[in-house]
Amino acid sequence: MSRALFAAALITFFTTTPALCADAPVSDITAECIDCHGSFQPGIVEDWKHSRHAAMTPGEAMKVEGLVRKVSSGSVPEELQNVAVGCAECHMLRPDAHADTFNHNGYDIHVVVSPDDCRTCHSEEADQFAKNLMSHARNNLADNAVYHMLQENIIGEPKVEAGRVTVAPSDADTRAEACYYCHGTQLTVKGTEIRDTMAAGELEFPVIEGWPNQGVGRVNLDGSRGACSACHTRHRFSIEMARKPYTCKECHIGPDVPVYKVYSASKHGNLFSTHEKDWDFNKVPWTVGEDFTAPTCAVCHVSLLVDTWGGEVASRTHQMNDRLPWRLFGLIYAHPHPESPDTTIIRNRDGQPLPSDFAGGFAKDYLIGGEEQHRRKTTLLQTCLACHDTSWVSGFWRRFENTIEKTNASTKAATKIMQEIWAKKLADPENPFDEAVERLWSDNWLFYANTTRFASAMGGGGDYGVFADGRYQLSKNILELQDWLMLRDALP
Repeated sequence: MSRALFAAALITFFTTTPALCADAPVSDITAECIDCHGSFQPGIVEDWKHSRHAAMTPGEAMKVEGLVRKVSSGSVPEELQNVAVGCAECHMLRPDAHADTFNHNGYDIHVVVSPDDCRTCHSEEADQFAKNLMSHARNNLADNAVYHMLQENIIGEPKVEAGRVTVAPSDADTRAEACYYCHGTQLTVKGTEIRDTMAAGELEFPVIEGWPNQGVGRVNLDGSRGACSACHTRHRFSIEMARKPYTCKECHIGPDVPVYKVYSASKHGNLFSTHEKDWDFNKVPWTVGEDFTAPTCAVCHVSLLVDTWGGEVASRTHQMNDRLPWRLFGLIYAHPHPESPDTTIIRNRDGQPLPSDFAGGFAKDYLIGGEEQHRRKTTLLQTCLACHDTSWVSGFWRRFENTIEKTNASTKAATKIMQEIWAKKLADPENPFDEAVERLWSDNWLFYANTTRFASAMGGGGDYGVFADGRYQLSKNILELQDWLMLRDALP
């Protein structure tokens, strides 16, 4: 774009755009950013104008006392206290820490805003998220040899060579929009490039491998892990969005983690879809019965909840497993939650990097014990008791833990057959995911056992636990595995 056209565009912007509608004073540098990006990328600026960041300065937010307070840091740098949290306040923080920092119109800015930038005001939330499995989601997948084999046999490139199917490794773009869309990519600066921008002609920018991405375990260019924007999407960073189940749906829809589809079919999901228009999703703290009348994902796992007298029901947390005694995602069995968010350190008794061995035993040295499981269960059920009586809640939990026991038993039966297949050299155990019969086995725990457990946890049962990827398929698959073995045993 020519300089003359750029100048004309700026004149048009200044003469047709209404004054900035942010309520808080804006820094001079942020005002410069808005002057340009407000014309050429109005979606970003308009979204920010409707954000809490634009409405209140950190200094004002720090004066708020009690449960209503949203800034958890004890102090905020003085230069940030009395201006809105705008473009410059996020994209110019800690420039020396970011490998993607570059000179842009005379200012050192970075493209990728990380949790360590957000911790300037939200230190407690950043600390909690760092202890969460989600923050390590990228490395827990990429650096685990077993998971890596599963991943590559799903998203790798199949080829037929000499009558056999082989799988070539997936390319970076496939990985970025497949598993690592949710798990997060590894961001790396690969140099710079000149781009002809609509706004200001030719400008130099860093080339970032793995970008764009907002996966929960993204490894950022300052070394931090995660992306707050996975739940609080840029540039509004809405509490309402993070509290609605559609946000979680983006990565938790299944069939391996069918949380949203199970929730939406449950009585809780029915209540949400019927009454959400009457609920207040922005209130802090969130009052059970007044602001909402049925749980969403955030109610059970994240949000600060109070009763109608103002008593605290559940503390705000960004360490989602604070309220989770069991990890339902079978690997290959449901198991107590790992103690460390870095699951690559886990070794079962067979030396595999898995929280359970194939025979069903738990890698107990790496998992939380009974006392911690009880604490987390008590914390979780406190939310349930805000709407249900004790007999309802205890009955629900008894059925839920029974479902864990029964689905683990079904997985054990399927695995026993698969181990016999491996022992008879009818399949190669070196890679347990690259043959059709092994997919029958992995479907059993990855899809059907998981769906049955999530149907119990999120819905208290229902069709997703029976015919819709549940017990029917789970039992049918075991019969198919057995028939597969018997047919080959009968061959001469």
